[in-house]
Amino acid sequence: MKSSSMFWAKTARSPTLREREPNSMKMELIQPFINAADAVLSQGLQGSTKVGNLTMEEDAYRRKGVAGMIALTGDIEGRIILDLEPQTAVKVASHYAGADLPESDGLIKETIFELANQVVGNAISALNDQGFHFRVHPPLLLTAQEGDKTSEDTEALMISFETSLGIVFMNVALRYNRRRLADHAAVGA
Repeated sequence: MKSSSMFWAKTARSPTLREREPNSMKMELIQPFINAADAVLSQGLQGSTKVGNLTMEEDAYRRKGVAGMIALTGDIEGRIILDLEPQTAVKVASHYAGADLPESDGLIKETIFELANQVVGNAISALNDQGFHFRVHPPLLLTAQEGDKTSEDTEALMISFETSLGIVFMNVALRYNRRRLADHAAVGA
């Protein structure tokens, strides 16, 4: 892993869809997910959150605990993983249920899926306003300890959110869909 601080320098203006770099993930794609996660977690957990470490992941994704993944296809392709260590997942699900839940309760998985849906839904709304179009796939539970490695054209960013109930990890791996960008360029979008 390496620090991402140099990579995430903002540009003075947002490029049009046609001008966007097809081979790398840019802050304009990531920031809506960070904003959405911060808003969903602080509102849902009724407390402030703090964005902790931002790191680029060059190796395969390693699951922390209970992880839900949502895939995106369309102008931008990739996936978002919301991952909570087991104790944090139990605390968060218990908070939403209004009662202490055992670690094996099915509501824990459903809570992570609901949080992932809210984060992705809010971020997608912001990206739709910028002209991107997506298909959001239903959340899947990650059961493998290790996921896919990033590829030459897909980078992954790990963001941690410090909450009153523990750390929530979000892994974002997205890339521009080259074919869709070419289609937009051909019609002058």
